[in-house]
Amino acid sequence: MFRPHEVQALWRCSRQLLGQLHAQLSPEQIRRVYLWLRAAQEAGCFESSQEGTHSIPGLVQHLEVALLVLGELGLDHHCALAVLLYRPVQGGTLSLEELGRELGAEEVRLLQLLARTAELYTRRESISSENFHRLLISMAEDIRVVLLIIADRLYLLRHARSMFREADQQELARETSFLYAPIAHRLGLYTIKGEMEDLCLKYLQPKTYGFITRKLGETKHARDAYIASFIAPVRAQLERELSVPFEMKGRVKSVSSISNKLRKQNFEDIYDLFAIRVILDVPAERERSACWQVYSIITDMYRPNPERLKDWISIPKSNGYESLHTTVMGPENKWVEVQIRTRRMDAIAEQGVAAHWRYKGIKSENGLDEFLASVREALEAVKTSEHEEEKRQTLEASLLTLKAQEIYVFTPMGEILKLPLGATLLDFAFAIHSRVGAKAISGKVNGKNASLRHVLNNGDSVEVLTAPQQSPKPGWLSIVVSPKAKAKIRQLLRAEEESGIALAKEMIRRRIKNRKLPFDEAAFIRITQRKGYKTLSDFYRDLTHERIDTAEILGLYEQELTQVAQFEASPTIGAARSAEAFVYTEPQEADQPLSSKEMLILDRGLSGVAYSLAQCCHPLFGDEVFGLVTSRGIKVHRTSCPNAPDMFAHSPHKIIAARWNGDEGYSQLASLEVIGRDELAIATNITSLIRKEAGIKLRSYSIHSEDGLFHGTFVLYYERREALTILIKKIRSASGVKQVREVGQQ
Repeated sequence: MFRPHEVQALWRCSRQLLGQLHAQLSPEQIRRVYLWLRAAQEAGCFESSQEGTHSIPGLVQHLEVALLVLGELGLDHHCALAVLLYRPVQGGTLSLEELGRELGAEEVRLLQLLARTAELYTRRESISSENFHRLLISMAEDIRVVLLIIADRLYLLRHARSMFREADQQELARETSFLYAPIAHRLGLYTIKGEMEDLCLKYLQPKTYGFITRKLGETKHARDAYIASFIAPVRAQLERELSVPFEMKGRVKSVSSISNKLRKQNFEDIYDLFAIRVILDVPAERERSACWQVYSIITDMYRPNPERLKDWISIPKSNGYESLHTTVMGPENKWVEVQIRTRRMDAIAEQGVAAHWRYKGIKSENGLDEFLASVREALEAVKTSEHEEEKRQTLEASLLTLKAQEIYVFTPMGEILKLPLGATLLDFAFAIHSRVGAKAISGKVNGKNASLRHVLNNGDSVEVLTAPQQSPKPGWLSIVVSPKAKAKIRQLLRAEEESGIALAKEMIRRRIKNRKLPFDEAAFIRITQRKGYKTLSDFYRDLTHERIDTAEILGLYEQELTQVAQFEASPTIGAARSAEAFVYTEPQEADQPLSSKEMLILDRGLSGVAYSLAQCCHPLFGDEVFGLVTSRGIKVHRTSCPNAPDMFAHSPHKIIAARWNGDEGYSQLASLEVIGRDELAIATNITSLIRKEAGIKLRSYSIHSEDGLFHGTFVLYYERREALTILIKKIRSASGVKQVREVGQQ
């Protein structure tokens, strides 16, 4: 049951909230919200565990936070309803499905995001880095979630003295000053940020807070009189010379701001305890000229301090803040700060990002969208990265970009680009476009020549010079600071390397073809391994960078082919050679070509036609093959033969389809890994055992030598498992074989 004063607060908040929501919600929707809140209250969803001097009912808290969201932050009714219905959804008295049916998808989405940040939203201990990352994720998806959290923290700070014990008040103040006040500042919520810092000072340093507020109270009468004496003649002059509506008012600086100044000077020596604000009501296209006109009028009346001029109209702050600040010598020789802005600028200064929903289409406000886009890009880079260290570096870089001060620079066309502090000319080039960055060679900063390493400053005018022959360099990664540029450079370097390898591969094959030689991949791999390369990619990479004599490689390759041909002609010559030189060919009757009835069936009704197996690709049983009609009969090639494209291109009329006879029964595959003494005779013996075993056919093989041993992998077709078991036993017992192991079966 509510106490009398709580009932009054409940009805007061309800009436105010109803007055602001009736235009957006139908009577039936309002009735539904009332019933949901009533059910949640009866179920105890709004119960709180406050331990201060007196508690505030949870329902009243949520109603007042919703009013704060609508009134002070200027957010929409979707946000207010998300605040109201968060407890009913979390307490189980209201389902998201029912909520979506009655109100729509927007409230459901906001509540889901709030639930994701629930730990950060409700915890009272110091915020850890993990929770800070979680907050970033919610910011990247919808900035309104962060604004709702800030509104809740502001409400708690305002009522902390009555709601919490002293220790909890200080913990809340520390948490707010560490995380929420800086975020409010980053989002341009200057009024809320100032109030948060004042309240944090009140709970963390009560003596300092009391001293400043007491001093401000003692000097209030004199300060108000001075503000009036300064404003009166300025207002009269502006009314005479300005043709637009305007408003003037004095504003006392925040207690926390004065506290920071007290560290360097006495209270009596602080001259800028207050500021005069001039707010103009002009359309967007006249904003800049009107503000500078007011500046001219005021500085004609009072002498300005040129070192205190701050032009945030030409170059807005990274959070969208725009205003023209100057300090002039007023009556009684006192310095007075004057802030000149328009009604739109004042709304953004007071409500920050919340005002962006009301002033869409203003070019100078696009900084918010760019900031959120940069957070999303960093998070996407983290998701797509395969390496944990790269993930950590990308996330750290994005956090530093968030916490650091950004700079604004101008393109040659006068457009403004936002970059992280410390950004270089190369960062700027990639911010324009990745193609511009990839071809950048130098540039001009404020009309002067500059290198890609040149660090940019706020307000620089930057131009990038490019060259068609330029390409990204690995050293560029140490030049750029933005995560976007680093990720793009890595991507371009990888693509360039892959393209170079493909070109090198094509070049070496063309050179081999020009020498009228077939391309034998096994022979080519052997010579690259003898040159010390573990993979062909390493060889092609060095070829791309011209670290290899191509003529020497071609000479070695030709020698290798000659040695293979000699071995095939005289097998006994190679008895003492390495097993790595082994080349398998299907057995044939001496001086008698194979018959199609024995192994091959040829399409187009051909039968009894003599054929032979091509030496350029060594087709084996089970390979996909085709026939080429020549003057010496039909040559059978693999479809993957390196010479196949030329044959199909130049002699398509000589191509006939072919398949192996009797291959239907060999439906099962097995892979045997054999290790033995590095002698060619042993490898020959193994293939002989395979050939002689009934029900076994050799599909493919690979052999390489290392430390006096050969490592061979033989892929076999087999009909029955028993035949494969017998073959393994025979190979294992063969002379010179150290180990046999089955590593694959299909």
